[in-house]
Formats: sequence, C-alpha cells, structure tokens
Amino acid sequence: MRPTVNDIAREAGVSLATVDRVLNERPGVRDKTIRAVNDAIAKLGYVRNVAAANLARQRRYRFLFILPAVETQFLRALQAAIHDAARGPLAEASDVVIATVPQRDPHAIVTVLDDHGDQPIDGCAIMAHETPDVRDLIIRLKAEGTTVVTLITDQPRAPRDHFVGIDNRAAGRTAAVLLGRFAGQKPGKVAVVVSSMLARDMVDRRLGFDEVLAERFPHLQSLPSLEGHDDRDLTAQITAACLAAHDNVVAIYVAGAGTRGVNEAVRRAGLPDHLVVVAHELTAHTRGGLEDGSIDAVIAQDVGHLARSALRVLRAKADRAPLDEGQEQIRIEIVIRENLPPSTDSALSTPQAAA
Repeated sequence: MRPTVNDIAREAGVSLATVDRVLNERPGVRDKTIRAVNDAIAKLGYVRNVAAANLARQRRYRFLFILPAVETQFLRALQAAIHDAARGPLAEASDVVIATVPQRDPHAIVTVLDDHGDQPIDGCAIMAHETPDVRDLIIRLKAEGTTVVTLITDQPRAPRDHFVGIDNRAAGRTAAVLLGRFAGQKPGKVAVVVSSMLARDMVDRRLGFDEVLAERFPHLQSLPSLEGHDDRDLTAQITAACLAAHDNVVAIYVAGAGTRGVNEAVRRAGLPDHLVVVAHELTAHTRGGLEDGSIDAVIAQDVGHLARSALRVLRAKADRAPLDEGQEQIRIEIVIRENLPPSTDSALSTPQAAA
C-alpha cells in the first residue's frame, strides 16, 4: 500500500498542515521540522502526485519557447513538433507559447519578455546565438525564478538549467569521419559552411570536425568557415566565391542550414567531379539531395524528441521532479540514401515518435 501524507505526519510527529506546508515549500516551518518531514518521506518512500496537487490548487504552468525568426525547413519542422507536444499529455495544465526573434538583431531578444510578460513564466526554452544579450536574458529569467532550457544550441556560460540537443562536438567529429571516408585518399580542400560562428552548435561542430580531419585525414585541408546566416542566396554566393577561389575543393561540410544554397553554387560551378557533401538535419531538401546523390550523408536529430524533451524538462523542473537522463538524451542519427526513412509531410528529422 502506498504511503500517504497521514503516514508522513505520524512518522515525523507533526500535523497534516505542517506536512502540507513542507511539501509546498511554504514559509513558517522550522528547519528541524522540515528535516523531520523530509526524513519521513525518504523512509516511507512517499512519491507525491504532483498532477493531483496542481489540480487541487488549479495551477497552470506557462512555458515560453524562444526561437529564431528564420525561414528554414528544420525550424518549421521544430515549430510543428512543439505545437504537437503542446497538444499532448506532456502539456497537461500548461500553456505553451512560441516567440520568434530576428536572429541578426542582437538586441531584439531583450524585448521578448516584455512582449510576453503579461503573466509569470514558469519555464523558458531558448534557441539563440551565444551573445551577451542572450546571457543577460537568461540571468534575468533565473533571477525571477524561471527554469531555463537551452535548445539545439547551448549557452554554457549562462546559468541555464539544462541543455536539450545532440552533442554537437561529437556530431562534427562524426561528420568528419563520414566526409573523410567518402572523399578517399585524394588530397584536397574542404569548404565548411556554417550558419554563424556566434552559434555555439556551429562552434562545437566545427571544433569536432577539425579535430578528426587533422587526426585521421591530414590530406584534407579545411578552409575558413563560410557564414551563410541561414540565408539561401547569401550561402549560394559565398559558396560560389569559395569554389572560384580554390581550385582543389573536394568536399563540403554544411554544418548548419544552407544546403540548398550550397547545391545551387555547386551546380553553377559545373565542376566535372562529384564533390562529397555532408549536411545536417533531415528535411525535404536534404532528403532530395540524398535521393539524387548531391548529398552523401546527413547528420540528423529528431525534432519530435527535441520538442518533447524540452517540455518534459521544463515540466519536471517546475514540479521539482527528477529527470530521466536517458530519456532526455538526443541521439545523433546518420542518414544515407540506403537507410533513408519513409517520407512524411511534415519533413521532420528522423521520425522516432516514441522517443
């Protein structure tokens, strides 16, 4: 039989009202009494029904997702996944709001809380470049008692509570192994296209990529990063300029968004030999590239798992409940033409709905 609050009160030698105050962290209870109640909880193995407690108090949580306001297939899929998670059991008694912020305006994120500050925010998931403004925003949220989760790209210098995303350094190392093996022993140069080197995921992927290329494929020379800022035309322009400036580019690593621009530049260059291309995120375009052979491999992460994990972490932190670290680990997926999963209308990354 499961222990109850009555059992805790008897074990600790206190009243039911005192147990309730301790469970809900209300003031007016001596430290000695708090320790006695917590010791009784541990001894009896009491597990609190947080959902029932929230229902009794008619409490609703408010979770805010802050995403960059850029038009990419991956971000559209991520927003769709967040909306799906917000309609499921993970968002019970919760309001989930998505705010988009111009990515190339470093100060725009400062105003996002003012625009959505009509009610207290219990938890916030942030995908943004690693800038002083973002760090200040996280510090402000934490000072207000808000749980902060970083999503896709981390903010390790800020006091965030949890990071939800793949190990981006490992993803970069994985990309280097794939690219190096596909390229073979032919010496040459490797173009590296990133969204922005202000983004921690781009920095980590680049570091991991360069580590492996230097260790295991010294005949391949990686060129300076080309920053496309998630802009298709700009990415095509800078990739074309790179191919024109270097006569021995044998491979391209697309560490962020911009695969369409890269492929356009490669087609226009009319290079006789096939360039090895390794990209990130399984979208409608990268799927097409795998199918027609213009992309050799894709490093993917499941957007459904990302959205559900972020919401689970925010909810667990709000409920002061433990996390299942294994469940929240976002896996790195390697997709090639031979293991391409069935297409979906939403163009999500690798479909693992049970994650």
